[in-house]
Amino acid sequence: MNTDAKAAAERVFRQESGRILATLIRFSGSFDRAEEAMQEAFSAALTSWPEKGIPQNPAAWITAIANRKVIDQSRRERTRQEKQDSLRYQTRTIAYSESGEADETFMHFPDDRLRLICTCCHPALRPEAQVALTLKTLGGLTVAEIAKAFLISEPTVAQRIVRAKRKIQEAGIPYEVPSPDRLPERLASVQAVIYLIFNEGYIATAGDRLIRSDLCAEAIQLARVLCELLPHEPENMGLLALMLLHDSRRDARVNLSGELIPLEEQDRSLWHAGQIYEGLRLVESALRAGAVGPYQLQAAIAGVHAEAKTARDTDWLQIAALYQELARRHPSAVVWLNHAVAVAMSEGLEHGLMLIDQLGDTAELKSYYLYHAARADILRRMQRRDEALEEYQRAIALTTNAVEQQYLHRRVAELTRCRHDLVYPDG
Repeated sequence: MNTDAKAAAERVFRQESGRILATLIRFSGSFDRAEEAMQEAFSAALTSWPEKGIPQNPAAWITAIANRKVIDQSRRERTRQEKQDSLRYQTRTIAYSESGEADETFMHFPDDRLRLICTCCHPALRPEAQVALTLKTLGGLTVAEIAKAFLISEPTVAQRIVRAKRKIQEAGIPYEVPSPDRLPERLASVQAVIYLIFNEGYIATAGDRLIRSDLCAEAIQLARVLCELLPHEPENMGLLALMLLHDSRRDARVNLSGELIPLEEQDRSLWHAGQIYEGLRLVESALRAGAVGPYQLQAAIAGVHAEAKTARDTDWLQIAALYQELARRHPSAVVWLNHAVAVAMSEGLEHGLMLIDQLGDTAELKSYYLYHAARADILRRMQRRDEALEEYQRAIALTTNAVEQQYLHRRVAELTRCRHDLVYPDG
């Protein structure tokens, strides 16, 4: 097989499969029919392109061939005559050349991807189904890739996708962009799904790796699509900025042995300046719009960290103020925990610990490993070693990621050595 043709097909699939699939779903009214047609079109490309050459617009070629496959499927089934007639009518407007190229206008339906995003993230679907369906349809990931990223079995992923499609069909979930009065609510679901995908890549909930860069990249790409489709929504910019700023630190977060490096110990020369620059500009643009939301505030916090040349230069007072504003607008125990940590770093460890202890009564935080890790870190800084050890042990018991567990065990070992040195100073 011609390697150039194969590489071109793989590139089109990664970059354009979401756009192509969205268009095909609009024409066919079916996820399964659209996916089958697209797969057949890519198979046709791998046969045709090595012999006839790569077309000038490969994505348009794939879309045109796939659309023909949709029509053929509909004709073969001999069902839903009304839908078939509609397909025939719509495709009369598409001009094909002998090489299979489609008219350029066929590729310019920006609402198709927005329709698809809104459908995949419909509130009637369970969150895990939303994530799987979004990654499969818009991200172009295979079932095996999704299963590997989330450390679950392929049958589980496949079942989630099948159930989501069935739910869409049985519940009559429309393949459409919600009306202006309902779009903000749906948009919040879309943003949440994208950020959930990113977070699973940024700090994997389980397994022996801290970072799953493929998931981070997919989430960032989906956020770019969202910004492209709704460029005047400041929270879309805030979401993209937040992920870019976090992802800019990926190469500094673990060492060559795969061990976690906390923020204050990271080699900041390894941070990606391009992502930081883009993220900071997006934050500024979003905040100027005047409709401040949670992603913008979190991005602003990440921006303060990104602008600090060293850990000591970090403006913790500003971070504490931003967390306080975030908690005022969108209160949660986790946000208040982060605020307390920022207070500890800016106004004194005792004050921060007092705020953390006030939060500790909530069941949500008692089972949250980062609550215990944060408390342990402050106690360690205060030289209250025995208490810190107890908190680190609680955090370890609640942590499922092997890299984070290793880091916490390292802290325990350091504290144990310190305590031993104090008891036996001449040993």
